[in-house]
Amino acid sequence: MDSSPEKTTKEVDIYRDTWVRFLGYANEVGEAFRALVPVSLVWATYAVATAYVSADAMDKGKKAAAEHGDNPGRTPRVAAAVVDTFVWQALASVAIPGFTINRVCAASLYLLGRTTRWPLPVRKWTTTAIGLSTIPFIITPIDRSVDYLLDSSLRKVYGGGPKHEP
Repeated sequence: MDSSPEKTTKEVDIYRDTWVRFLGYANEVGEAFRALVPVSLVWATYAVATAYVSADAMDKGKKAAAEHGDNPGRTPRVAAAVVDTFVWQALASVAIPGFTINRVCAASLYLLGRTTRWPLPVRKWTTTAIGLSTIPFIITPIDRSVDYLLDSSLRKVYGGGPKHEP
């Protein structure tokens, strides 16, 4: 009997297991700084996040293609991997968190303006700090909600898809 522990090797996914994942949060950071920077810079952060989403979707498509080789049904499986990843990432990494941070920052700037006599630059920096501090708290609930949404809709059409872990 072999007493050595089984060696399990997990392939590193650069889009989920490395610093590259933080590129998906670029637009949240941009939204947090919206009160302080030109709007064009905020839109540039959306370009970075969208490039991340697209690269991850293409990567998952390549992996699905390699996994299914020349088997029948390969094309729909590859397409499902690309669509699932792109839609999930677009919702969970770009659209929903960007909107959420935008509204948190807009509401906090408005409330600070109505309830304090702080100078505008102080209110703007406080709003940015609130926006940045909100990011860690919204990630998991949004990820889980998008999983539920896709499991209840799109994934029923093509027979499931990968769960995306934060």
